[in-house]
Amino acid sequence: MDEMDLMKKLRDVPSPGPEAYDDARAALRTAMAEPVAAVVRPKRWFSWPKAGVAALGAAAVATAVVMGTTGGSVPPPAPPAAAPQAVESPLVKLASEVKAAAVTGDSSLIVRTNLAPDKSQYIWYTVYTDKGQTFHGDSPKTLAQAAAKGSDLSTDYDRRLMGAARLAATGDLEQARNAMVNGAGCCWALGGSPAEQEKSWAEGQEKRAEVFRMKGMEVPPAKPRPTGKELEDGINNTLWSNTTYALFIGAANPDIRAGSLKLLSTIKDVTIDRADFEGRPVMKLAAGPAVSKGEGSHVVTVDAETALPIRSEVVPLQGPQDPHSVANYKSSRVNLADIATGKI
Repeated sequence: MDEMDLMKKLRDVPSPGPEAYDDARAALRTAMAEPVAAVVRPKRWFSWPKAGVAALGAAAVATAVVMGTTGGSVPPPAPPAAAPQAVESPLVKLASEVKAAAVTGDSSLIVRTNLAPDKSQYIWYTVYTDKGQTFHGDSPKTLAQAAAKGSDLSTDYDRRLMGAARLAATGDLEQARNAMVNGAGCCWALGGSPAEQEKSWAEGQEKRAEVFRMKGMEVPPAKPRPTGKELEDGINNTLWSNTTYALFIGAANPDIRAGSLKLLSTIKDVTIDRADFEGRPVMKLAAGPAVSKGEGSHVVTVDAETALPIRSEVVPLQGPQDPHSVANYKSSRVNLADIATGKI
């Protein structure tokens, strides 16, 4: 099923959350080699209710296209980039503490508040169950209605990323890293042979070209699979984007949270700063230009004691002034049966 079929099937269902549009559009723009960061969100403010269904269509395209790289002659196949090893960083230590935390409920409730440049807010409610179901609403009432009706809007993308985060928490970290990078369906094909990676890249380039054809635009020349530092940065860009997405949507589950922290600890270009936020200690994880491929940084703030995400912010190179993208998060463990009856 392609993205157009998916759009037809989604005409009569509630819109997916803004996080789907946010990340899908970023990945798609990177695939089309636009000069913006793959994880740096657009500076323009969107009307989320209108953009919702288009988001999932964009996600379908984003999973089929590739990360943009520079052009040039085709180099010989290169071996896959070696996975950086997680060091005993604050993230690894915190992951161990999170993993040991008691688990209650059967689902994660995520309340996301997007802040527009004019300081107005848009709030989105999502429940992700431990069984893989997903329910959305733009208010507690519509969320309860979606859960009561069983309006499950889960995606394979979400399931793959959640699975990779769980594997990182309990299993082989390098295997989990490969799974997280490959989870969006882009063409890195980590873990495969050089021949398989080249084949996957070529297929991704053709799908990328199809996106341009669908938009009635001139198809740019195919790009060779990157090598060296460019390859490392491209992989880390995808790892950061997919892992932070998994953290945002599944953080109330300790395994998802712990696994995401361990995966982020393998990215050497991510900086960690301790700070205070509204009277509580936090960690600020920043992906600078080397990881974000943009003229700015993506900063994710997590609670220093629980690792629950608090804030996602894009900071331009010139400083933290408007306009820039800001989203605040509140995550908690709940029971789906309670949500369906309006106990939110």
